[in-house]
This record gives sequence, C-alpha cells and structure tokens, in this order.
Amino acid sequence: MSPADVFTGPRVAADRLSAFATAAYVAVGMPPEDAGLAADTLVQADLWGHQSHGVMRLPWYVARLKAGTARPVAAPEQIVDMGAVGVVDGCDGMGQVVTARAARDAIRRAKAHGIGAVAVRNSNHFGTAMYYTLMAPPEGCILFLATNASPAMAPWGGRAKRVGNNPWSWAAPAGRHAPLVLDIANTAVARGKIYLARQRGTRIPEGWAVDARGTPTTDPEAALAGIIQPMAGHKGYGISVVMDMLAGVLTGSAYGPGVNGPYQAEKRSGAGHLLLALNIEVFQPRADFEARMEAMIDGLKGAPRADGVDEIFYPGEIEARADIANRRDGLLLPADTVADLRKLARELGIEPDGLPA
Repeated sequence: MSPADVFTGPRVAADRLSAFATAAYVAVGMPPEDAGLAADTLVQADLWGHQSHGVMRLPWYVARLKAGTARPVAAPEQIVDMGAVGVVDGCDGMGQVVTARAARDAIRRAKAHGIGAVAVRNSNHFGTAMYYTLMAPPEGCILFLATNASPAMAPWGGRAKRVGNNPWSWAAPAGRHAPLVLDIANTAVARGKIYLARQRGTRIPEGWAVDARGTPTTDPEAALAGIIQPMAGHKGYGISVVMDMLAGVLTGSAYGPGVNGPYQAEKRSGAGHLLLALNIEVFQPRADFEARMEAMIDGLKGAPRADGVDEIFYPGEIEARADIANRRDGLLLPADTVADLRKLARELGIEPDGLPA
C-alpha cells in the first residue's frame, strides 16, 4: 500500500465527526449527553494525533454495547464515601462516562480535603487517559490516573501473556503554557498503534513485538497474535504490574488475565481505575506553582539541542499543538477507518454525515 492510499480525503471537521459518533452511540441506547462525551473522547484523541485511540475504535465500542458487555446507561454505585476517599462500582457502564464522573469526583474531594482518591471497579475501557487527567489543571489540581487492560505482554522471563499495558497519566497546569500531561502505556507501544498499523497497511518498527513463536516481527498481524514487548525491558514490566495492583487489585476489580479488551465484544471488561487528585493551593499558592512550572519548562526547552533537533518539547506540548492545527484544518482519517465507519452507519441506519465519500 502506498502512502497516498493510507489516508482518504477530504479532511473531516472535528465537530461533524463528533456528531456522527454521538449519533452512533445514541442509536445503541446511550443517553445523548453520555453519547456526546464518549464521542468527544474519540475525536479528541484524533485531534491530539493519537489515531490509535480515535474514531477507529468506535465500531469496537458499539459492538460491546450491542453485545451487552457494556451498559449503554451508566449507573455507577457508590461503595465507599469517606471524605477524601471514594470507591465506585461502575456496574459495567461505559468506561468514558464512569471515568469522567470519577475524575470530577476526585477533583471535588481534593478541593475539600487537599487530596482526593477515587477507586473504580467493574468499568470498561475508556480510551485516552489524558482526556480525564486534563480535567484537573483548569481546577488548580494535579490528577493521576491508572488503569488496567487485557494481557498484552509476558511477565519478564515468561512466554505467555499475563500482564496488560496498564496505562497511566499525570496532568498539571503550567502557567502560560498548555498543561504538562503525560499519558503512556508500559508496553513498548500501545496495542492500538499496532491495530492502526494494520488499518493503514504498514509495517511496525522492530522492537515493538514478537510473534506467537517468540520471534521479533514487523508484521502487525503477527504482532497482535503474539506478544507486545515491555518498554525499557524489566522496568516496563515492573511498572505495569504496579499499575495493575493499583487499578485492579486495590479497587476490587479484575486484574491480570481477568481483564478483557474493548475489541473483545462478547467478554465483560472488568477494567479498574484509580484516580488521585492534588489541590495545588494546599501545597503553595497556585500562582507560585505555575510560575515555577513555567521556569521548569523554559529550562527544558532552552537546553542545548542535539544535532538535527530543531526544538525540545515538554510532555503534552506536541498534542496541544496538534489539537490547534487539526481543529483549524480538519482531520485526515485512514481509508480503512472511513470504510469501517461507513459500514457502521449502514448497520445502525444513521447518515454518514461528515465522512469522506
């Protein structure tokens, strides 16, 4: 497949793409407000340049809703409500809806107590973690989010999948700069990027995965049937286990091989999440914190650059710039993604408004 075949035009306006995704969710029973939120998480990922977590995943989520493994009307139950701490049973609601509510609750608790911790059990995959952590900076808070995922890599020294990529994210206000935000998985790459490579018909870099026989591969199909490698060797494995302890074991949710992914439509997810919010004003005046963040970022960006490097970026800066450009210019989607969305529109009986022909 040539590069010209990977994407299809014309560019899609973000609001039209969000309206289409919202209509798809409503068609399978989600309330309009929740449908709009779930749609926004997908389109926002595309705007940030993370198409592995964008509208490519809409058919996966719709399939889970149709199968009943994710409930279209989220009705989470409060299990513990103890000052700074809350524990929530997501009752298999859509992960996007359950997690957004949990993030707002963690921030509310931090505002009242200086710190807020919310554990979520029996949720679903929620998309991009930074969507939720970025709710905190406008409120003068820092937010941490850990989640777990279906097995993608082997324990260090093992040969079978037992550990998810278990992503985590931090976000903090940064004064005159866009928020500092980190959102990473503990595998060498998020599995969604391998799905995206398959969608685009491209190879994956060496070091991302091995096939079912344990042989390094650049074939995304073989990688998905095999094992994704941890980032930084044993360190990535160790971090992923800790995130599963926080998001799965501590919350009372599923963990390890008990968690199922968003592409496994017939299987209950069991995903768990842990959110920790810090109220900056308890530690120091917010203005002082933001001034210090500006100085820290200026120091990073002002460091001597290696040969061939035009600019140094801080975590979250590239996504913030991509968001501005893609909102202005519109989004280019892989041709296979457009075909999948048009197929979904036919199945649901909705108009493919805004999608390229």
